[in-house]
Amino acid sequence: MASFTMTHDIECDLDRFWTLFFDKEVTQALYKHLGFPKWELVDQKEDDKEIVRVVKAQPKLEMPGAVKKVLGESFGYTETGKFDKAAKKYTFDIKPSALEGKLTNRGSVRAEAVSGGNKTKRVVEIFLEAKVFGIGGMIESITEKQTKDGWNESARYLNDWIKKHP
Repeated sequence: MASFTMTHDIECDLDRFWTLFFDKEVTQALYKHLGFPKWELVDQKEDDKEIVRVVKAQPKLEMPGAVKKVLGESFGYTETGKFDKAAKKYTFDIKPSALEGKLTNRGSVRAEAVSGGNKTKRVVEIFLEAKVFGIGGMIESITEKQTKDGWNESARYLNDWIKKHP
């Protein structure tokens, strides 16, 4: 079981941050940059209180052969997320295409305006668990590293994108 928090400075104000977060083209380009063979916005609905988004994705798998064998070559996931407009918080739950009921990956994203500037602090909280005999700890460790690397790279990508699109 792994639980961790990451923070990143994003070089835009709070409103623009959330606009970019839900922008299909920006997000699609981000996941392509991250090396995902597949990222698809399945559904996105919005009302006065929330935005609900469903995404199907296939991450690039950089895992030992034993883990790849268990997960399968075409491993992917469905992410269902809800953005609470009042709380300004996005919570998500990821359902993997393999090992149903044995892998848990959920978390939240919130953003805070940084005083004195046109900057937002993104706070990402993640909970991971793999209940797979013999390799669960390895799956958690690899997933944690890849998750941290992905979120760190996404901050760099977004900041570069913002500089190019003022």
